[in-house]
Amino acid sequence: MNFSQNEVTQQVAQVARDFAQKHILPHVMEWDESQHFPKDVFHEMGKLGLMGIFVPEEYGGSGFGYYEYVAAIVETAKVCGSIGLSLAAHNSLCTGHILYCASEEQKKKYLPKLASGEWIGAWGLTEPNTGSDAGNMKTTAVKDGDDWILNGTKCWITHGISAELAVVIARTGEPRESGNSTAFLVERGTPGFKAGKKENKLGMRASETAEMIFDNCRIPDANRIGTVGDGFRQALKILDGGRISIAALSLGIAKGAYEAAVKYSQERYQFDQPIANFQGISFKLADMATEIAAAELLILKAADLKNRGEKVTEAGAMAKYYASEIAVKVSNDAVQIFGGYGYTKDFPVEKYYRDSKLCTIGEGTSEIQKIVIAREQLK
Repeated sequence: MNFSQNEVTQQVAQVARDFAQKHILPHVMEWDESQHFPKDVFHEMGKLGLMGIFVPEEYGGSGFGYYEYVAAIVETAKVCGSIGLSLAAHNSLCTGHILYCASEEQKKKYLPKLASGEWIGAWGLTEPNTGSDAGNMKTTAVKDGDDWILNGTKCWITHGISAELAVVIARTGEPRESGNSTAFLVERGTPGFKAGKKENKLGMRASETAEMIFDNCRIPDANRIGTVGDGFRQALKILDGGRISIAALSLGIAKGAYEAAVKYSQERYQFDQPIANFQGISFKLADMATEIAAAELLILKAADLKNRGEKVTEAGAMAKYYASEIAVKVSNDAVQIFGGYGYTKDFPVEKYYRDSKLCTIGEGTSEIQKIVIAREQLK
């Protein structure tokens, strides 16, 4: 592996950094407090090529690799975890599922709209009764002539209200049997498809999270992705790559919290000197810096494997597990370094702290990552 960023990766990082400073930073707390999902921001990110980072140019994307993708998410999440999360979910889940699993006709129809940011994407796997236990999902798709009829509810869906297109995994077989689910494309406005409850979250509040409800929603067989019964296998493939994006999101949050803590520790004086001079603070910073560096190396390893088309199941799980856990730890330490000020909304670290926790839960909990890692190790 070459650990130095090439010129293209540096340029993508700079584009994302500049955009975040100009268009996101001034509104971070306003969006957080009001739970406003700034859809127009993502349209603008699309113009910069950030909404289809690894989509080939022939489908309207930027045609970059996972190094560039990771860099864009990290720079965005350093400023706002919510926007980083939505950027990651759009790219890796909905768009990624179509890119890696859909037919050529489906790719040509949908990828240009998603990659340009004209459309926002959603991805529906989780249900109220089936989080990690996806094989027992209740949402069904029943064949009716040349159509499929979907019934059920998906929850915790990023962009569940605002997305113009959703990839939905529904059960087409019996509960718990092998090959019992299939993936479908459902456009907003399709009769029987509506948004449900919007979640009032601890963190990531500017990233929209809501239910998607299907009530006798009829879609043509042309909207089926891949073969019948292949949905869960496709989902696992998408999650392998998606975990790299959540790891990158975690890294960005950790870096943002760390940089804020370093700056504060050099400006805050106690006993006539910066608090950074005291070992109680400097040793915290040393631990934070080391943990961030280790997380970054795990992420780069997974990104390198993804770029080379190799299996990323274990590497992605390791990166996601470790990076998400240290994001929580680093953010917690940052709040501690700020002391009482860190507990107020006048300083940024409380938001990093709130945002970080989602990273240990979404796209597979830390406990699920351990299961994945252990299974790979024990093969």
